[in-house]
Amino acid sequence: MMSESLVPPSATSDPVALVIEDDDKLSLIYAEALRQAHFKPVAVPDGADAVAQITALLPALIILDLHLPHVSGDKILQQIRQDEALATIHVIVITADAVRAEAMQDKADLILTKPISVLQLRDLARRIRSTLA
Repeated sequence: MMSESLVPPSATSDPVALVIEDDDKLSLIYAEALRQAHFKPVAVPDGADAVAQITALLPALIILDLHLPHVSGDKILQQIRQDEALATIHVIVITADAVRAEAMQDKADLILTKPISVLQLRDLARRIRSTLA
């Protein structure tokens, strides 16, 4: 259970963080880490749905898996970086594929190699949260 000191004063002021991950268990873990960092997580398990959600929600942060059904994470990241309205969104790529991760170094804000801990993601998300207006 979350202690009172970790609960934000107003949940409605929390920025949206989009979790684009097709593994339900990992998605839940990432969402909890983001809640603890005072983000409002929204989970999307499919690459095609993710593209629509990014445009609709304009999240402050995206947690992005590379291996997704229908549209791959690297294509999603490429679309984000090429769209002026989306280019400033913070993107953390989380993947087990070190080779693909290496190729994405210049496009993602951070790349984490699975497995990662809830605490690690929470702390990184908190750092990003502190830079938001």
